[in-house]
Amino acid sequence: MDSEQQKETYNKGVKIGIAIGGLSVLLLCMITAGIFLSIWFQKKVITERKNPTLKLDSEVTDKMNMLLDYMDGTFLYEYDDEVLREKIYAAMLDSLDDPYSCYYTAEEYKQLMESTNGVFYGMGAVVTTNPETGDTYVVEPYEGSAAEEAGVLPGDIIRAVDGKDIEGMNSDEVVGLIHGEEGTTVVITFQRGDERYDAKIVRRAVDVKTVESRMLDGNIGYIMISHFSMVTLKQFTEAYEKLAKEGMEAVIFDVRSNPGGRLDTVNDMLDYLLPEGLLVYTVDKKGRRNEFKSDADAKLDIPCAVIADGNSASASEVFCGALQDYDAAEIVGTQTFGKGIVQSIISLYDGSAIKITVEDYYTPNGNNIHNIGITPDIKAELDAEALDFVKNHGLLKLGEEGRDSQLNAAVEYIKTKIN
Repeated sequence: MDSEQQKETYNKGVKIGIAIGGLSVLLLCMITAGIFLSIWFQKKVITERKNPTLKLDSEVTDKMNMLLDYMDGTFLYEYDDEVLREKIYAAMLDSLDDPYSCYYTAEEYKQLMESTNGVFYGMGAVVTTNPETGDTYVVEPYEGSAAEEAGVLPGDIIRAVDGKDIEGMNSDEVVGLIHGEEGTTVVITFQRGDERYDAKIVRRAVDVKTVESRMLDGNIGYIMISHFSMVTLKQFTEAYEKLAKEGMEAVIFDVRSNPGGRLDTVNDMLDYLLPEGLLVYTVDKKGRRNEFKSDADAKLDIPCAVIADGNSASASEVFCGALQDYDAAEIVGTQTFGKGIVQSIISLYDGSAIKITVEDYYTPNGNNIHNIGITPDIKAELDAEALDFVKNHGLLKLGEEGRDSQLNAAVEYIKTKIN
């Protein structure tokens, strides 16, 4: 369905749902969030909102108008109408009590799409949010980035952006504040241990390198994937084929601290590696099943291991689950995060958007790992000293120093397959 048809569907829904009373513009957007089209990647699916459990009828709108009357009549200070609207929309998504569902303003959505597409201006670092503590922290600064030049290290927690406290925000919202126009400046407040420091960052184009690779001793290829964005497939296939030309006899994929990303990207990567068959399937609230399959052209015909840990989530777990179910690789490391649900990003008519959980996903063997994770075939943990090193220097440096017990365990397994 094209954009004109989407807009037509939206307009019809709004005419049905607008309640009597004031705040018509506000209600228009709120109703839109309930009835708007759900877009699943490049496949567009229309879902009509039938028999809604909540109607924005006169009882709701009258109370909202009453609150506005009190605000206008008694609140001591001025307030911003636009901020009020945006916070109401955000509150609707917050009411779902789902940490993965949220509302994006038009600016936040624009910045999110730039990040997902691999073209944006910012500090140059991978960040994620710890769901237990709510802290958004740096996973890895990009090599040569403004973040690296400012001395930002893995594990540094973001506390404020341009003086704005980011407590309660998820990583997408924080990234939205950090990104901006090329050449502009942003001041980010970090916490490292008990100390806080400000980093003055001049935003610049970020060369998003999502894949790192090198050849280990014994012609064992090593490919680290930091996250799954639009640029990852090309970087991944180039790295794999380069190592293959250099005589790679086995390969180790590393998805530790990889928070996930695009489901279409990880499926394309699995399609590149695996033979014809089911890669992953999703099931929505109505029980409808959507399958993702590979064709018969498979590149992975050598011994393989995948290193994963408790920060390997979502698309990383799709990657691990498919390779494990196909017996194409041994999973080495620790239990993965356990995010077995899929979010869809739905763009709205005014440039804003929502991200909302829409499906469960299952590995090829029918396993849903939500809140469970992928169980490694070979358990291996990093000791306290190694973990401390990773926080300051990253996993790549740990591997280069030969102190990476998880990488060493993967290498030892691979050696039993090629000797």
